Amino acid sequence: MSDFNNMTVMSALQVIGESHSHSDLDALEVEWGISGQCSTSSKSAHIADLGRIALNVNPEVFTLNGKMQMNRALIEKALEAPTNGRSEDAWKKMLAGLRFDGFEVCEKTIITDNTWGDSKSFYVLRRMIPNDIPELDFREAENEIIHLLNTHRMVVPEGHLKQAISAFSRGDWAASNAQLRTFYESYLDEIADSLGCDKTKNSKDKRDYLGQLNPPFLYEYMNEWNANMQKPQYIQGLMSRMHPQGSHAGLSEEDDATFRLQITLITARLLLRRYNKYKKPI
Repeated sequence: MSDFNNMTVMSALQVIGESHSHSDLDALEVEWGISGQCSTSSKSAHIADLGRIALNVNPEVFTLNGKMQMNRALIEKALEAPTNGRSEDAWKKMLAGLRFDGFEVCEKTIITDNTWGDSKSFYVLRRMIPNDIPELDFREAENEIIHLLNTHRMVVPEGHLKQAISAFSRGDWAASNAQLRTFYESYLDEIADSLGCDKTKNSKDKRDYLGQLNPPFLYEYMNEWNANMQKPQYIQGLMSRMHPQGSHAGLSEEDDATFRLQITLITARLLLRRYNKYKKPI
C-alpha cells in the first residue's frame, strides 16, 4: 500500500503546478526517468498525467535526498514551493492529508553564515507513527469501520464519520471535531439500542447499560467502564475529552484535530469489531 492517499498526492501536485513552469515539469520528468510519459498539450494535462503515474505506478525515482517512491518525491517537491507561489487551499489540503496518512510537516532552520548569522528555513516530512504496525494505519481503519457500519446498517454514525473526515481533509478542524464527537456518541447509542437498551434513555445511561450487560460489552476489568464515576474509565474519559470546555493553551487546532481523528478511529475499530462478534449482521 502507498504511504499517501490520493488527495495528498494530488494536492501536492497542485502546489507544484502553481509554482513550476511547463518546462520545469519537463525537466522533472527527465530527472526522474519518466520522460515522454506525460501529455504536453497543457500544464493541467501534464499535472494530471504525473498524478496518474504516481498513483497507479509509483516508480522509484532519484532525488537529491536519495531514491524514493514518486509519490513521496512529489510531496517533498511541493514542500519546496515558495510561500508566495503556492495555493493556500492546496497547501492546507496536502497538510491535512499528510496528517491523516500519519505524517507531519516540520519547519527546520539551519545557519548558512556564522559571521552574519544568516539562516535558511525549509520544511521536512516526518512520520508521526511507526509504519510497520498495521493497526495504526488510519486509512485502513477508516475502511474497516465504514464496512462494519454498513454491515450493521448504522447509517447515521457513518454519515457523521464521513463528514468528519471530509472536514478534516479541508482543514476545517472545528467541524471535524464536532462530527467526531457526534459519531462517537451515535455509534455507541446504536450499539446499546440493538443490544436491548431502552431507546428513550440518554447517551450516558446507554453507556452504563453496555457496561452492565451479561456478559458486558464494555469491560470493567479493562477500565473501559465503571458504575463508580470516581474510578478511571476510558469510554467516559474519551467522551469528556471530545467535549472540552474552552480552548487548550499551547495546543494547536491541527494537533488536537489530528489526535481526535486518530483516537476516534482506533477506538471505533476496537468497539465495532467487538460488536460484530456480539451481533450477527442484519
